[in-house]
Amino acid sequence: MGPAHPLTIRCYAELNDFLPPHLRQKDIPYTASEGESVKHILEVLGIPHVEVDLVLLDGEPVDFSAVPRSGQRLAVFPVFETFDISGISPLSGRPLRIPRFVLDVHLGKLARLLRICGFDSLYERDAEDLDIVRRAHEERRIILTRDRALLMRKEVTHGYCVRSDIPRTQLEEVIRRFHLERNVQPFSRCPLCNTPLSPVHPAEAPVTCPSCGKTYWKGSHYRNLFILLQRLDLVPRPDGRPGADSGDAPSHS
Repeated sequence: MGPAHPLTIRCYAELNDFLPPHLRQKDIPYTASEGESVKHILEVLGIPHVEVDLVLLDGEPVDFSAVPRSGQRLAVFPVFETFDISGISPLSGRPLRIPRFVLDVHLGKLARLLRICGFDSLYERDAEDLDIVRRAHEERRIILTRDRALLMRKEVTHGYCVRSDIPRTQLEEVIRRFHLERNVQPFSRCPLCNTPLSPVHPAEAPVTCPSCGKTYWKGSHYRNLFILLQRLDLVPRPDGRPGADSGDAPSHS
């Protein structure tokens, strides 16, 4: 076993969310053990690998298995929302063609809001971490969690660590992070069991979920939720601002 050796690490943009305040937006001195990989170093710093899109080691792109040498510099970048760097970074995986989610046990309210927006979102109150990882792998789903350790499992390929603890802010976070603004289909999925609902016209309300039997109709709760989606620019506002097509859909009782 060789001696420990010094490195310099710099984390950029929202990756600083995972660092303690005194380490944010600055070079971080780090003492690495012999054979310590990039992935392990990031985990020590508290950064899940699925939040990282590019790692430069002395300016050269490397993958998570790379082992830095003494005196080298690591520059770590988050997922790029605008630029396609798949031709540069060995870490940049392909996004899932259809954005579907599986949420951990602490994000039940977010799961409901995502379903209200029409997104396929699995949620079980008693799901274990291994169950979540298995469903994500088998069904090609994105894991949403506030548990960094869950995202650090090597089997996880697509995931996001939700920053806010406020459900409505969490919804906006996820939609912006995965560019889902154009995919919003309000009130097209049962918020209770995740089953798609048939399109509803005013004369046909109420509508009953074909899976769980829950009945929905337009009412005050519908209006309140619609106002929320308007504030997030996910459906058209009264002033004509663009947004997702709201359609005619059921309210939630």
